[in-house]
Amino acid sequence: MILHRYRDRASFICLLGLAFLLVASAFAEPLTLPLHERPEWVRQDGIVMAGSWEPLLFRVRRDGSDGYTPTPEQRAAYEREHSAEMVQQLKDAGVNFVMMHCYKGAGLEAERESMADAVRFAGLCHEAGLKVGVYCYSGAFIWELFFKEHPEARDWVLLDEHGEMRRYGSAQYRCYWDRNHPAAQAFYQGIVAFAVQDIGTDLLHFDNYSYGPGSDPNSTRRFREYLRNTFSESELHEMGVTDLGAVNPALAGPPDNLLRRAWLDFHAQSLADSYREMGQFARSLRKDVLLECNPGGPGKQIGDRVDHGRLLPYGEAFWDEGRHPGYHDGVLETRVRTYKVARRMDNMAFAYCTTPLELAEAMAFNLDCLGCVCWFEYGEIERKPGSKETVASELAPFIAFFHQRRDLLRDADIVADVAVLRSYPSQVFANPKHAALTAKVEQQLIEHPTCFQIIYEHHLDDLARYRVLVLAGCVALPDDQIRHIRRYVEAGGRLCIIGDVATHDEWMRPRSPGLDGLPDASVMRIDESGDVMEAIRRASADGVTLSVQAPAGICAEVTDQSGRRLVHLVNYHAEGAANDIAISLEPPRHTHATAVELISPEHEQAVPLPFKQEGGMISFTVPTINVYGIAVVTVAKDDA
Repeated sequence: MILHRYRDRASFICLLGLAFLLVASAFAEPLTLPLHERPEWVRQDGIVMAGSWEPLLFRVRRDGSDGYTPTPEQRAAYEREHSAEMVQQLKDAGVNFVMMHCYKGAGLEAERESMADAVRFAGLCHEAGLKVGVYCYSGAFIWELFFKEHPEARDWVLLDEHGEMRRYGSAQYRCYWDRNHPAAQAFYQGIVAFAVQDIGTDLLHFDNYSYGPGSDPNSTRRFREYLRNTFSESELHEMGVTDLGAVNPALAGPPDNLLRRAWLDFHAQSLADSYREMGQFARSLRKDVLLECNPGGPGKQIGDRVDHGRLLPYGEAFWDEGRHPGYHDGVLETRVRTYKVARRMDNMAFAYCTTPLELAEAMAFNLDCLGCVCWFEYGEIERKPGSKETVASELAPFIAFFHQRRDLLRDADIVADVAVLRSYPSQVFANPKHAALTAKVEQQLIEHPTCFQIIYEHHLDDLARYRVLVLAGCVALPDDQIRHIRRYVEAGGRLCIIGDVATHDEWMRPRSPGLDGLPDASVMRIDESGDVMEAIRRASADGVTLSVQAPAGICAEVTDQSGRRLVHLVNYHAEGAANDIAISLEPPRHTHATAVELISPEHEQAVPLPFKQEGGMISFTVPTINVYGIAVVTVAKDDA
């Protein structure tokens, strides 16, 4: 155990702090492991997750007690949860990955027993062939206990705009800590070392990646350094800054001034730096341990605290605990944005997937992960945390399909004609209408099945893979991004510009429009109220990969594997099946179709589909989709 190794806490923290400095100096690049460098089990088996990651003392407090001592009934149920019998039940349900507890934030003495339990339970899981992820970094202290062990940690606490300890919502016994505080980082590196070396975890879960710096002294000092290193003296004067030593964090208010915009950028970058630094330390211990954080899903726009574009290059997975997909009040709700952001970043998305639709959506759009299909707290297998609902038998065919037809899901490359840029300054600093325009375009492409991806600024140097780049609401673009876009057009790429573009720089200062003068034949421009799908179609002058004629509520994704192109179809309507879905699909270059068949959890056998190929397109009709099916198009190379 960690305290047995380092009885002198000061020595422990100093040692890890030195290790951190050595590691940090050796890394500068993104940490996301290329797919071929990940542990083979990820590619081979994928992830079907069961979750129960709260230590016992936390559950006691969470569930209404004023203290942390469990009842005999709670302890007995907790012990059942950590038994070999529980592991077998999960395995029988199709689970191959357990997300479990390691450390919650109460202190090493307070959590000594549960950390030992984690070692034992992880051993049982590994012996049974299950992989393990551990919750080891909550972003919050259980301060009532932690401060007793570490009174110095009061200096690590995140302070809000009023100088008060930032509490964890209604859980007033928890508070956020400054992720960029050197002493706090050193302490949590010890937890990471325990998880990697003692537990032997396969994945590290870093929770609550939403709050970064605050008004505490360390954050204030770092913000002043950021301003000094980022802005010229004239720009600082533009902010009203004459004495950097007197500047305080601009934690509140609209982004209508340069100082506030600078703070928002600093906040997003601080979260990314924290994730990278903890990941660097973990990788110094074992190079193939997987890294995952929970910033929430990317949503319909970039938020004012978290930039997924900066955060996700430092891990292999992230959580989206948001709204469930389906039709809600006549509006199509999906997790497609989450999955598309994840795939472009070579990340898996973790989500609670406890309905056939959610499992179907994950198979169609996610990377190597079916999601968290059940919760097993206190030894009761439930749909999701606290639901008291048993796992529905209707999930079994989808879980079995994920395991038995991994050949259809692994080593599959996304096919995308269109890229939609999420511009951080345009979405965070500008009028909200610009972010809403980007979201409108994304939603149109989801609802009218189109091969597209969501990209961030750092993807602009890799545009050659797309036929069309859509700039919708992208009013704030810096010079380097404009250069990338111009080079893309000069090389034959096409733009679809919706609304104003590049009228401001990265700090929302007016500039000369940066994309004027491009050839008319390469640029399609419409105003904010124009027909988005028609504009993108006209911009794609050389054709599209996929055309779908189907009832509303059918969404699609196209992937490529060796020798075949696959069309994943998901029906979001709960009312009934979608029938007679007409597909027109472009095959990979210099190939032709030899067979088309429908493969689905809803059919015991593959269903052959008649097809024809003419004019460079393969046409066929899918007779019915209840929830999910894959049209598998086998192709062969054309004769030379």
